[in-house]
Amino acid sequence: MACALLSRMGAGFPLASFCFFSRGPSLEEMEKQEQQLFFHLHVRINANTTLWGCKSSTACQATPEREPLPRKTQGEEVAVALPRSPLRTRAALSGLKEKNSNCSNQNAYGTQNMSQLRATKPGLLVCVAICIFIFLYLKSPAPEEAEEVPASPGAVECGFYPDELCSALFQGKEAAPQIAKFCKNPQTGILAYLRTPGNCSRISQGLHFITRPLSAEEGNFSLAYIITIHKELTMFVQLLRAIYVPQNVYCIHVDEKAPKKYKTVVQRLVDCFENIFISKRQKVVHAGLTRLQADINCMKELVHSKFQWNYVINLCGQDFPIKTNKEIIHYIRSKWNDKNITPGVIHPPNIKSKAIRSHPEPSPAGNVSPNKRFKHEPPHNLTMYFGSAYYILTRKFVQFILTDARAKDMLQWSKDIHSPEQHYWVTLNRLKDAPGATPDAGWEGNIRATKRRTEEGSIHDGCRGHYVQDICVYGLGDLPWIIKSPSLFANQFEPSTDPLVVTCLERRHRLQALRQAEVPVEPHWRFQQETCFNKKLTQ
Repeated sequence: MACALLSRMGAGFPLASFCFFSRGPSLEEMEKQEQQLFFHLHVRINANTTLWGCKSSTACQATPEREPLPRKTQGEEVAVALPRSPLRTRAALSGLKEKNSNCSNQNAYGTQNMSQLRATKPGLLVCVAICIFIFLYLKSPAPEEAEEVPASPGAVECGFYPDELCSALFQGKEAAPQIAKFCKNPQTGILAYLRTPGNCSRISQGLHFITRPLSAEEGNFSLAYIITIHKELTMFVQLLRAIYVPQNVYCIHVDEKAPKKYKTVVQRLVDCFENIFISKRQKVVHAGLTRLQADINCMKELVHSKFQWNYVINLCGQDFPIKTNKEIIHYIRSKWNDKNITPGVIHPPNIKSKAIRSHPEPSPAGNVSPNKRFKHEPPHNLTMYFGSAYYILTRKFVQFILTDARAKDMLQWSKDIHSPEQHYWVTLNRLKDAPGATPDAGWEGNIRATKRRTEEGSIHDGCRGHYVQDICVYGLGDLPWIIKSPSLFANQFEPSTDPLVVTCLERRHRLQALRQAEVPVEPHWRFQQETCFNKKLTQ
């Protein structure tokens, strides 16, 4: 026997051992033994703690394909195995109950072991070569893995993947983010359905779009969405199918600077749905008037749409819902019935000077306006407010925005200020005669959950992903915080960096939506088969 041991697979990660058995085997025996080669990840778990929390529930009994992880005791190790073949790999996170006993005698001394080692020298060399190959393969995936392909039963799995792993992440299990590094990212196959023009029924069903209202209440209360996008195509599809129901209407603004292929794929998807359309394109400049103008262009088309709607919500391509369509409706009706939601506060006294362009979007903690001073006095002697660029507005208020002289003049005035979308909506919504106005409101309105660097330690406990311009791009460790938030949506996500974050959220979101459904659930609406881990995703 020969064992090659690699002490570390990365900083702070569990031991990884590679074992291959040789006694001068024949070619046929070597091929058979090679198939039995496993890469063991040893994860120590505290007493009476399961990694996935499945415990002894009857719903968690083993299936013919795989078994859930066993319950651990103090100091016990769980061997998690990844078979060698890259196409047929199954990362058995459901647990191996025994370690390979042939690797337990590595520390024996004496001439007998030395003579055995010399006798099996060829096998040792083969073992080392194969182990190095597997190590390099796992650390450096082949370029073609970047191409998204439809998932298949033979693809890499980690137990009940990804639901078992997502369940552990939502519960805040410390080992889960580390193990996620060794599970292949979920290959959703989203773009495979959109690469070529095809049958729209195939696209709708293959991408799991919900095709009927899930309740009478939802069917009688329609929402309009404005979504501005320019990158992260897969993320856009995941966002759209999460918020899509046939009674709503969706206006998509694709930034003019987006690649041609990107625009083509978006158009191909939109063409399959009567209630989704693309608005007039323009090049959006950060912090400029064009960001505000993109929303107004969509509003003009929405008010003339044949679809009736009650409220409009604006999102960007890096947002994702953490409440279902029914929960969003309940929130609006219970706390903001016939009112607009535009979080913000009054602006400091205006001083005539050149506009200063240096501040990010305001937050309740910082209360920082993007403009310290305005170049010109606001039209109509308007009292200026600053707040969020994101809103929930009534249909009547949208019609007011498009027709009122004050709103039109303020739009022209906004050309000279920085990030006008942070002033425009909240200022007009504080006018007492505006439809659905909230003159006395402040930062109320739980629209988006965002972690800002300046709020670390007060509003949140830190970013588990990474900061971009002081805004947290969520990582796997942020999932418990996100699902506890009272907000309707969360921002921001970057699936190209860590796709499992959005995958876990959308699977949880879909399970919640279908469990709230008051109509029979169509099979293609589901992302996965029911398992005990599904129940934990929604807890």
